[in-house]
Amino acid sequence: MSSNRFWVLQYVVYAPRAIVLGCIVLYQKTLSLDHGPAKIFFPNGYCKFYPSCSQYGYCAIKKYGILKGIKKTLYRIVRCNPWNKGGIDVP
Repeated sequence: MSSNRFWVLQYVVYAPRAIVLGCIVLYQKTLSLDHGPAKIFFPNGYCKFYPSCSQYGYCAIKKYGILKGIKKTLYRIVRCNPWNKGGIDVP
């Protein structure tokens, strides 16, 4: 009986994370200038940071969960501005 409860708990915890990660992948495949069809216009990439903000968000949410991952991703997006040099930033 306890294994059934454990499965339900895992589903409740990981289902929202999977939905958010799926949304990020959908964005990357359709709208992203670094990952999607528009990559033909920017073959060397458009983002100043490595990895791109969407990939950073994907990794951060997968590693830290939704709340902390979104917080780290938003901080990364705020830092992406014309006055920042960019560079390597691993979550």
